[in-house]
Amino acid sequence: MDVRYSTNPAEARGYDTAQLRRHYLVENVFVPGELRLTYSHEDRVVLGGAMPGAGPLRLEPDDALRTDHFCERRELAAFCVGGRGAVNCDGNAYPVERGDLVYVGRGTREVSFHSDDGSARFYLASAPAHRELPTTLVKAGDVTPIELGATESANARTIRRYIDGTLVQSCQLMMGWTQLAPGSVWNTMPAHTHLRRTECYFYFDLDEDARLVHILGEPDETRHLIVRNEQAVISPAWSVHSGAATGSYSFIWFMAGENYRFDDMDHIAMADLR
Repeated sequence: MDVRYSTNPAEARGYDTAQLRRHYLVENVFVPGELRLTYSHEDRVVLGGAMPGAGPLRLEPDDALRTDHFCERRELAAFCVGGRGAVNCDGNAYPVERGDLVYVGRGTREVSFHSDDGSARFYLASAPAHRELPTTLVKAGDVTPIELGATESANARTIRRYIDGTLVQSCQLMMGWTQLAPGSVWNTMPAHTHLRRTECYFYFDLDEDARLVHILGEPDETRHLIVRNEQAVISPAWSVHSGAATGSYSFIWFMAGENYRFDDMDHIAMADLR
């Protein structure tokens, strides 16, 4: 497990490109036949990817957690980015395909990931949990799409909120899928922060030669990361999180922290961005 320590805005103002990427960018989310995780001290979230081949991949405990099993004190969400497979939780198999999600409740001892044909990819997000809630399968068709933005402002998009206390009740983890419409490239602009929560973005559905510019940092001292397909960004609570790409794309967002309110956002006026 890759461990990332917390950062503060005063430090981040002096980071060069390599330091920004080392602290905030997760480059290799999916590796064939492997399960890879990144542990961030920002609200102690964990993100990663599982790409099982012919055999299953088991979610093992790690010394960074110092627990007997991964979900002993954590909740977990597994989102199927592509392919067909299953998430197995304590002997119960939850079949999934692209767009389906499995919420795994605290206390689940055995979690493994299976692929029907070797192409399944599972994006993983986890946060500490204070109570046990039921493991739940959410099919893509169960989630009501919300249409936002406009083509004229290059931000027409569809948002699906999988974990926000409606379809799935979690302890603190919130998670959803945003898809940009063809011809739209901007996400989360005008920008916002939420000092009570860490948020992570996982970008996918980008063409192989496409690139995305992810904006981060304090509103008056922004920086950027160049991101390619199937990479993730850790956004500390003090940082904006926005982006634009050379073509349309999708991203998975998840949040964890102090409260459980999707609309807890401190909006930044365009005139105040620097």
